[in-house]
Amino acid sequence: MSDAPRIHIDDDWKTQAAREKEQLADTVESHAAPGGGIPKADFLGLVQLLAMQAVIGLGGFAGPGGQEIPPNLDAAKHHIDLLDVLEKKTANNLNPDEKATLETTLHQLRMAYVETLRALSQPGPM
Repeated sequence: MSDAPRIHIDDDWKTQAAREKEQLADTVESHAAPGGGIPKADFLGLVQLLAMQAVIGLGGFAGPGGQEIPPNLDAAKHHIDLLDVLEKKTANNLNPDEKATLETTLHQLRMAYVETLRALSQPGPM
């Protein structure tokens, strides 16, 4: 058994994460270019790009072979901070959907960051 700390995430968070993953897939699909090419460049695509990088930094994805990707909290915090900068710089210039998406994304990522930090700082196996 490894001495490395393990992250314990409750089922409510997992359900919410699965729901968000489905919503993200729907949004990506709706923003895809005709013929399945590269999605069009827009504000929501930028938010999604930064959010995905933050989620990867939080250890939320497995590698190509299914291996666990360890959390990189510095990278996650950097991408969350970039979204915060984006929110501040675009204040009063977003439509209601863009504003709500950015606010919700930031809130969820901040909460996930705190939960991950808390889980990694707890001693002992999980």
